[in-house]
Amino acid sequence: MEHEARRFEYHRVLSIAGSDSGGGAGIQADLKTFAALGCYGMTAITALTAQNTRGVRSIHGVPPSMLRDQIDAVIEDIGAHAVKIGMLHAPETVAVVAEAIDRHRLRKVVLDPVMVATSGAALIETPAIETLVRELFPRADVITPNLDEAALLVGRPLRTLEDMESAALSLLAQGARAVLLKGGHLPGETVTDLLVSSAGRKYWMEARRIHSANTHGTGCTLSSAIAAYLALGASLPEAVRRARNYVRQALRAGAPARTGAGSGPLDHGYSPKRMRLRPLADDRPA
Repeated sequence: MEHEARRFEYHRVLSIAGSDSGGGAGIQADLKTFAALGCYGMTAITALTAQNTRGVRSIHGVPPSMLRDQIDAVIEDIGAHAVKIGMLHAPETVAVVAEAIDRHRLRKVVLDPVMVATSGAALIETPAIETLVRELFPRADVITPNLDEAALLVGRPLRTLEDMESAALSLLAQGARAVLLKGGHLPGETVTDLLVSSAGRKYWMEARRIHSANTHGTGCTLSSAIAAYLALGASLPEAVRRARNYVRQALRAGAPARTGAGSGPLDHGYSPKRMRLRPLADDRPA
């Protein structure tokens, strides 16, 4: 019986990101998302944050050697079918992650260039932004900036759909292989996101805005859901569409709840899936 069980494996996703002590974003949101979508989640923590629904009080970076050890320990024993990268606060942290992607030949990498918390607190050192673009844009299968992050990366404000398209193409020119530019910060009752592939193919995705005070961790959740669906075998456009739907349903389900005095979390577990199995791969870690 034990031999039969070992012929299958879970779909595994590694989150390389910061910890949110309030539980709404960061690795906490990532693990909830992976579990809700039927994947086995693992983490390599880049930084500890002291935060709640009202804001970030302090950030403590994990030493680069400890981050490297976390990634190596997970990949060398368990392996990963996809990787989500979140908060990378310092240049040396970015360098460790880039080296790990090459060393372990990590695939299906989703980079969420986390720069500013929902509360407005800065989550990345300015020198790390240039390193992030240079080292990780070419190594990630897709980057998922929101409008504020994209505006910082391209050096101009983004106020229209035309601005979004121009910015996405600029990010491709900076080395990104594909860009999902999230348009939720634009005004109006329609939320429009834009996915641009490495070949320049554009996928515009629209949906009616869901009004909720509980939006903390939406970006973390979306990028984690994309990674989970990639691990489950979806193409990038399909993974993005399914991830957007998951986030929308989690937003809608979590809207009536009150958690803390600020921006509360989504309902990640509104419709959880059982852990999905796949035939055991021949290239699994020994």
